[in-house]
Amino acid sequence: MDQLAKAVGERVRYRRRACGLSQDNLALLSGIDRSYVGRIERGEVNITVEKLYRIAKVLVCEPATLLPKIQDIHS
Repeated sequence: MDQLAKAVGERVRYRRRACGLSQDNLALLSGIDRSYVGRIERGEVNITVEKLYRIAKVLVCEPATLLPKIQDIHS
């Protein structure tokens, strides 16, 4: 599994939970399929920049907040 996708997914999940949203609510508010949100959170897909921005808007954060630091990614 791609470490970057997994790290982004973990950050999305953490922020979503902190905002008190379900995957269903995040999907609905961001216009992304619910199953795709689940795949993002599990690190199974490489999220597009567009979807990252849509998710960040719903989670009331800057898109960069959802990106891990380089040293947090293990090659």
